[in-house]
Amino acid sequence: MNMTSSSSSSSSASACERFAEFYEKWFKELQRVAQELRESRKVEVMEKVVRHHQKYYDHKALAAESEPLTVLLSPWATALERSLHWISGWRPTTAFHLVYTESSLRFESHIVDILQGHRTGDLGDLSPAQLRRVSDLQCVTVKEENALTEELSEWQDSVSEIMGPGADINEKIRRLEPIIKRADNLRLTTLLSVVALLSPHQAIEFVIASAELLVGIRGWGLNHDRPYNQ
Repeated sequence: MNMTSSSSSSSSASACERFAEFYEKWFKELQRVAQELRESRKVEVMEKVVRHHQKYYDHKALAAESEPLTVLLSPWATALERSLHWISGWRPTTAFHLVYTESSLRFESHIVDILQGHRTGDLGDLSPAQLRRVSDLQCVTVKEENALTEELSEWQDSVSEIMGPGADINEKIRRLEPIIKRADNLRLTTLLSVVALLSPHQAIEFVIASAELLVGIRGWGLNHDRPYNQ
């Protein structure tokens, strides 16, 4: 009887309700694989973390197809996460700020070795060619971010259409779906592109730092929200 009830409840759950459950499990798994990467420092484990991100966007796309407005609002996220959102997720250019921050921290910690000509091979040891590629990719990403921000702004400015005669509110909401999907695609392609232009050692450091940032913000947000949910 319980199994039947559980199965019925699962099948009747909305796409966003299913994604909310997936979201919580996804973060727990991210924390686990990130810890595995910190301990092993293996490329194959780094690739596992990247595939974990791809899985996230695959599931989110399904939710966006069904309920784009709910996905934009992201009720499954904490207040802190939502305050940092750009079109229901992290801003793609955050990846570049993370590279520069990690590079600066590691450069300062190894500055004597680097000045003596010793290569550390980490993010503090980015070559001039790598820095140029990071800068070029950042410029392209900023342009794509701005274009999507403009498109969402136009969608918001057209709110008067909702009250017009013969207005189709559902059609207007459905126009959010491609915007969300393109924003998520930009997030994923930015992650993949940054990993591709780094050495394996550097890419591992970047992916670890990225996962720690996401998990840290999520954890702090949960602690912040807990008093309001009790």
